[in-house]
Amino acid sequence: MLAPMTLSHQPRAHWVLAHPDPDSLNGLLHRAGVDALTAAGWQVECSDLYAMGWDPVLVTAGGADVRREQQKLCRADLLIVQFPLWWYGMPAILKGWFDRVFEAGYAYDVLDPRTGRSRKYGDGGLVGRRALTVVTAGDRAGSLAERGISGHIEDVLWPLLHGTFFYTGMAPLRPQLITDTRSITRERYAGLERALTRRLTGVLDEIPIGYRPMDDEHYDHSIALHPQLAPGATGTAAHRIDTRGELGTPQNG
Repeated sequence: MLAPMTLSHQPRAHWVLAHPDPDSLNGLLHRAGVDALTAAGWQVECSDLYAMGWDPVLVTAGGADVRREQQKLCRADLLIVQFPLWWYGMPAILKGWFDRVFEAGYAYDVLDPRTGRSRKYGDGGLVGRRALTVVTAGDRAGSLAERGISGHIEDVLWPLLHGTFFYTGMAPLRPQLITDTRSITRERYAGLERALTRRLTGVLDEIPIGYRPMDDEHYDHSIALHPQLAPGATGTAAHRIDTRGELGTPQNG
């Protein structure tokens, strides 16, 4: 888990964008990021949810649109999910994408034939893929740092990074956080684009977030962390093997 990724084939990415304005900062960075990956030799498939008119409401499982998204994800080595931070979470259209695409038997409730147990938390239907979030926020950088009033971005996004990506077997990478989005100058945008390009160029060499796998070494039968591990630690930090590195800090150009 905690290692760079080596591929024997041309790398493939599935980029999911959730922003209603194609001319927004998100739209500009999305196009720049796709160009950067393509120039680096990646095959990139995109899902612009607003442009697609994606239906976020789960009524019944399946559907042709769900199958198309699952096929894109099956082909990908890297999932990139890009969105503005709205009320400490993702836009509803993106939440609905996860609700509908990450179905039981596909992303979760996938049984291990050796044990008959569901594969989860470090294993699952989407194992073998990396997941990167590109997130914009209007607030200042300090707000989403370790001592910020909003909480560290990796804690704010815990349900996505740990409860969705890691739960289904993907290797979550530290978020690419872009703050102060109400004061973007031409010069600052150029810096943000360079930072994103650098990040994408080395995305296979990054060490993923070190969440603890759900196994007997780490958790008891109530799925609580063994008391001898991370003594004194509580909350999300107790469930990490590593410590936060500088990639967990906001990227402001």
